[in-house]
Amino acid sequence: MDFFELNAFVHLAEKLHFAKAAMDVNLSASALSRTISRLEEECNTLLFERNNREVVLTDDGRKFFEFARNCIDKKNELIQDYSNKSDEITGQLKVFASVTACYSIMPPFIKLLSAKLPKVKLSIETGDPALAISAVKEGRVHLAVAAITEEYAHFFDSVSVSKSPLVFAAEKNGKFTEVTGSPQDIVSSVPLILPKAGLARERFDSWVKSRNVKPVVAAEAEGNEAVMALAALDLGIALVPKIVLDYGPYKEGFVSHNAGNVLGYYDIGFIQKVNFSGSPSSVKIRKYVTEILHTTNWGDFV
Repeated sequence: MDFFELNAFVHLAEKLHFAKAAMDVNLSASALSRTISRLEEECNTLLFERNNREVVLTDDGRKFFEFARNCIDKKNELIQDYSNKSDEITGQLKVFASVTACYSIMPPFIKLLSAKLPKVKLSIETGDPALAISAVKEGRVHLAVAAITEEYAHFFDSVSVSKSPLVFAAEKNGKFTEVTGSPQDIVSSVPLILPKAGLARERFDSWVKSRNVKPVVAAEAEGNEAVMALAALDLGIALVPKIVLDYGPYKEGFVSHNAGNVLGYYDIGFIQKVNFSGSPSSVKIRKYVTEILHTTNWGDFV
């Protein structure tokens, strides 16, 4: 096996879709399939379960994924160290951020990072905020924008940036612009669009259970952006942090209804592992990032 094959495997393990992964590594889907088959033959095990409908990593495939990703990361770190012939720090910082975070919290961070470490490359993974914690815990990224909770306080170095209430968002010219009554009345009579997972959903489920309320759920989706897209179709009112409405493409075209204090606030900020290791350049990058996180007055930006 070589690094090209390992890279192809990692892309397929992340995308779980032959056509999409093949495009990323400039192969045809059939050529990628042959590459994976060669790896499986060399490892003498099945790395993927695949049929006409889906691609799924096997248990051995998940172990090989960690091995392949570590090999690629170590190679990149070694090349960075060899090429670092001056005092200027080079390398890569991997960050997980939702689309909303890319509009709101990431821009000032990127400006500060670029001023301090102009040669460092950013690799940003976007997705459902509910996946941010696992992305850091699993080592896929170094840093993430996430909802900060006490549950993981011992595991992460967390820096709060902004607090945002949870609200119900409705399409501005739709059927749900006028919603009245208590939170219990609203959730039991108005169609709701809810996130499938994450802190907002956990709080919502806990609250309706404690009040013995039966919500009217019209739809569920992964990520705030998908929830808002369904709200734009006027299917119901969407439960989202208010920051989602304050930034990006959702600033216009929606009205928000107060969810009251029952669901609390989102404490949004950066999380990273308390302890970090790697090449000397990687450690230096993380130290500078930690300095930026803890010495910046984020209230001036967000």
